[in-house]
Amino acid sequence: MPEEKHPVLLFDGVCNLCNGAINWVIDRDARGKYRFAPLQSRVAKEAVEAAGGKWESLPDSFILIDGKGVHTRSEAALRVAMGLGWPWKAMAVFLPVPRWLRDGVYAWVARNRYRWFGKQEQCRIPTPELRSRFLG
Repeated sequence: MPEEKHPVLLFDGVCNLCNGAINWVIDRDARGKYRFAPLQSRVAKEAVEAAGGKWESLPDSFILIDGKGVHTRSEAALRVAMGLGWPWKAMAVFLPVPRWLRDGVYAWVARNRYRWFGKQEQCRIPTPELRSRFLG
């Protein structure tokens, strides 16, 4: 289970949209709170199972593991944004939106992400400066 102060973001390492989202988080996470691992890694599966999640039942796009468990889809995205502080914490205004609606929009984008944003041949390789924030 990751430490409370270092939640882990699991992402589709070959997806351009997912890699862009990770870059977006890194650029706004000045305190270095989040750690990262591609879903294609052994570390990702181990982290999910250590947090009590079931690997087989999880989506293949974006997962947050923190001290409160395993979060997926829109819940994961909103929790990450809120964890970045202001002004991103204001994303909490979307929490009252029914999850089925938030996740429906999320699922639509996730289903089309390769077609709209493209795909890489291999997972992202972090720069030497960011290596310590990537697991595995």
